Amino acid sequence: MTTHAETPWRTLSPRTLLAHCAWLGAPLGSFGLTLLATGGHPGARAWSTLGTVTVVFLVITAAGLVTYRRTRYRVTPDAFELHTGLFTRCVRSVPLHRIRNVDLTANPVQRVLGLAVLRAGTGGGTRSAELSLEALTRPAAERLRVELLARAGAVDAEDPVVSTADPRWLRYAPLTFWIFGGVFAAVGAIWRVLDGVGIKPWRIGFVRHAFEGFGRSALWLTIPLALLVVTALGVVGAMALYAENWWKYRLEWTDEATLRVRRGMFTTRSVSIERARLRGFVLREPMLLRAGGGASVRAVAGGLGNREENRKRSVILPPAPKSEAERVCTHVLGQQGGRTGRMGQTGQTGQAGQMEVPLTAHPRAALRRRFVRGLLWAVAPVTVALAVLGALLTPVLLYCAAAYAVLATPVVHALARDAYRSLGHALRGNWLVIRSGTFQRETVTLDRSSVLAWTFTDTPFSRRAGVVTATAAVAAGEDGYRIRDMAATEAAGFADAAVSGMLREFLDI
Repeated sequence: MTTHAETPWRTLSPRTLLAHCAWLGAPLGSFGLTLLATGGHPGARAWSTLGTVTVVFLVITAAGLVTYRRTRYRVTPDAFELHTGLFTRCVRSVPLHRIRNVDLTANPVQRVLGLAVLRAGTGGGTRSAELSLEALTRPAAERLRVELLARAGAVDAEDPVVSTADPRWLRYAPLTFWIFGGVFAAVGAIWRVLDGVGIKPWRIGFVRHAFEGFGRSALWLTIPLALLVVTALGVVGAMALYAENWWKYRLEWTDEATLRVRRGMFTTRSVSIERARLRGFVLREPMLLRAGGGASVRAVAGGLGNREENRKRSVILPPAPKSEAERVCTHVLGQQGGRTGRMGQTGQTGQAGQMEVPLTAHPRAALRRRFVRGLLWAVAPVTVALAVLGALLTPVLLYCAAAYAVLATPVVHALARDAYRSLGHALRGNWLVIRSGTFQRETVTLDRSSVLAWTFTDTPFSRRAGVVTATAAVAAGEDGYRIRDMAATEAAGFADAAVSGMLREFLDI
């Protein structure tokens, strides 16, 4: 048997030095565009930018060489050890039992070179809680991942695959508000790049002619046409981004203790979630996606990094048909319910109808509060602003203020009613179910044993309305999940029933 001292050290792949050159493509491409735009006569600013890029390239290449030569790692029977650094040596050793997830990613250049980046997380919320190796050959990364996530037992289910990609899901990609925001963000990024290399985008011929033509044409034709073009570009961009992120998507149990998500076209990603750290899931239904009959699913799990990293890495199902989302949720519920038994054979009883069970409605005061907030934040400011400008400038704006108030009020009321209908909570077996939201409706299902504390929040207005917001604290996901505007007389009793005995001393027995 190999002892701790005899365990050999391993090194990174030498091909990682080539991967460090990948970033050079963007500045060289920008310089090429500058040559084309200036007819082969770039200005001093472009040449100085190229000189800066050259110096930075040499520095980064040298740093990459040092990193390659001075990085070594090994997996002992008890720990994962990593040595890095030249002038300041860094020696880190993490016990294997503390490693909660191991992710593999590879950008297009790394994929061409057969490389992958391995990140092993220990469950903390900081960068220091993560070990990163950049980059290993793909086979070496896969072998190391298996070593670090070694578990007792093996897959004994007939089909460990939970869900796979379906090309028909692409139709859900445009059902997001980012079909417009993404276009403007892309245009802004291109504008900044061109301006950074000395090109004035508004002086480019076709750009100038487009703006001139837009100004001379009838606005009642050009504005709808422009919106149509932006929408078309947004739809195409959303579908392309969806395809890149979720190409060859596969959700599967790699063994009895690990749920893995694999996806990506150009940049591949593999995220592993330890079942012992899985606390539930969130069924997300944004307004447009909900209107199209779709939903997505996030896992409520610990050990995925800080809150921002958790949001990126916890998605276990992309926008897909709601029936598929509910099936995935039911499967996760069943596997969690049967964590002490064999996969696929326990925990399914009573879970199939989890998503269909009605939730407890909230008091009518919750509807009134949402309607009043909508009036105060959406209707009143615009109406007052138009009225003031109308009194100071022109009476036409007074009519605009009245028209806006008349038209916006029923819209706000409809949204308030939808938000009120979305409110609900319930206890179903071992699970706490919470639902809320209208623009971003979310149904959260939590393992009741994972709730660590309850927080009750109210204001003078909510106390007068007889409602309170209860927050279930969980060491996973968003750290806390709110039951908004539930009846104040029922809140403490419900929380105590959810986690038996936690609030008993505060209740009147």
